[in-house]
Amino acid sequence: MTEFENIAQRYIETWNESDAGKRRQLIDELYTADVSFTDPLVQLTGPDAIDAMVAGAQQQFAGLTFGLGPVDGHHNTARFTWTLGAPDAEPLVIGFDVITVVDGRIERVLGFLDKVPA
Repeated sequence: MTEFENIAQRYIETWNESDAGKRRQLIDELYTADVSFTDPLVQLTGPDAIDAMVAGAQQQFAGLTFGLGPVDGHHNTARFTWTLGAPDAEPLVIGFDVITVVDGRIERVLGFLDKVPA
């Protein structure tokens, strides 16, 4: 597993971790203190805001899980596709994220939504 694959897998794990304390620990380990996150729905900064966003997504999509698609990267930038859905079902949401990594931690996330529910 490459460094980018490892970081992307840990990223997905934060979205799937339902225990608030464990999730926050994962977020603190994975993201820089000044991380920025931008997608079509939100623009936010910092681990506290990411934690709140993930908790909100888990409430909104209770029972669904995130999955990781192919990961590709070079220099300090990686891209990957992710899915959100029920096991063994067509994904409800499909997205594509681009991350910037500094010293093994995510400094920036640019997210795109390819498929969303109507």
